Amino acid sequence: MEMISRGFKIAVSVAAIYAAQNSLYNVEGGHRAIVFNRIQGIKDEVYPEGTHFRIPWFERTTIFDVRARPHFVESTSGSRDLQMVKIGLRVLTRPIPDQLPTIYRTLGKNYDKRVLPSIIHETLKAVVAQYNASQLITQREAVSREIRRVLTERARNFNIELDDVSITTLSFGKEFTLAIEAKQVAAQDAERAKFIVEKAEQDKRSAIIRAQGEAKSAQLIGQAIANNPAFLVLRQIEAAREIAQTIANSSNRVYLKSDDLLLNLQQLDFENQKKK
Repeated sequence: MEMISRGFKIAVSVAAIYAAQNSLYNVEGGHRAIVFNRIQGIKDEVYPEGTHFRIPWFERTTIFDVRARPHFVESTSGSRDLQMVKIGLRVLTRPIPDQLPTIYRTLGKNYDKRVLPSIIHETLKAVVAQYNASQLITQREAVSREIRRVLTERARNFNIELDDVSITTLSFGKEFTLAIEAKQVAAQDAERAKFIVEKAEQDKRSAIIRAQGEAKSAQLIGQAIANNPAFLVLRQIEAAREIAQTIANSSNRVYLKSDDLLLNLQQLDFENQKKK
């Protein structure tokens, strides 16, 4: 009898220790918990961060991460003009906390792996089919917004919230890629030819303006000489000064006649007038 009593005490002690160890559980930051009861099933209550009580053995907890998590998906779809397009999509998702019991009942804990790949592929195929391949490049932001709109609606049907959707990669078939490169090269050549034509026009206008300026300058000099012969003497002195300055700065000795210094131009002009 004493052995039975001692065994009962030991069993009670073990049960008490087990209950003490398993009656409390913690929910970390950014997480939520739901409880499965062996009698009631999944409870509708969602337990927030902190320490909570549960009945050992009768109740089992499941912890969910409710923070936004990235998912990367690649899909190959056909555009409206029948070009094959490979799109890489980055999606930030999180479960709606209040709907965690429903998510667990219908999809289980790995809800994202069961739902997201299929709805992302379906959405990409539906949206890409609305655009030509060239529009996917030129209207990339609009395509991204349309994908986000459709995908957000689809995900909410499964109690999943989308925080961000962005296109990370966009590639086409080899033939279309070569066609795009050829088009870009042609556009660059056209811009280069346009620049050459504009430069030639600008050079032509500059030459005309320069010629007009030189003609006007020659006309003014001719009028100045006709009105005042001393103007020519002044120019002779300036020219002689420049020649003398050049010779003075040279390391070589140079001997010039006065004729070479342009000091006899007026005399030559006077002699020519006498001959006439």
